[in-house]
Amino acid sequence: MDVQIAPLRAWDDFFPGSDRFARPDFRDISKWNNRVVSNLLYYQTNYLVVAAMMISVVGFLSPFNMMLGGVVVVLVFTGFVWAAHNKDILRRMKKQYPTAFVMAVLLASYFLISMFGGVMVFVFGITFPLLLMFIHASLRLRNFKNKLENKMEEIGLKKTPMGIVLDALEQQEESLSKFTDYISKVKE
Repeated sequence: MDVQIAPLRAWDDFFPGSDRFARPDFRDISKWNNRVVSNLLYYQTNYLVVAAMMISVVGFLSPFNMMLGGVVVVLVFTGFVWAAHNKDILRRMKKQYPTAFVMAVLLASYFLISMFGGVMVFVFGITFPLLLMFIHASLRLRNFKNKLENKMEEIGLKKTPMGIVLDALEQQEESLSKFTDYISKVKE
């Protein structure tokens, strides 16, 4: 299936007043995770634009360190995903604790980048945009259109870049397996 770029959502939908934001239920981690995944998929192009603006500013101020930081993060993430596919204990950790997995990638990247002296570039150019995305995705309430778009992604009717990243983190398989189980029960 071809990868499609998600449309840029209206900025008043992306960041309106406080009426569309609410604190997540920290006691129900799966519901909170579902909200984050849904918002990451739905607003992925908006997140990309915001991150690109921040990365551009930091990259303009320190281009070599920004390139180095980006390459290190991509290589470390790829290495962790590869290791998680080959080692069962890492695969379970990635599936059960996706935030811890991403934090491990960021900490390993931080350690490697600190050896080259580009820590502030890492913090402001890479980590801060990721933190803003996570905070927005955690606080933003979902609407009907958001849920519909995400279901299309989950059942495989369309594939987006964020969907590929979330698949690498194994954050969509659970919903998809529930859906396929439901379909098989209906067929019986």
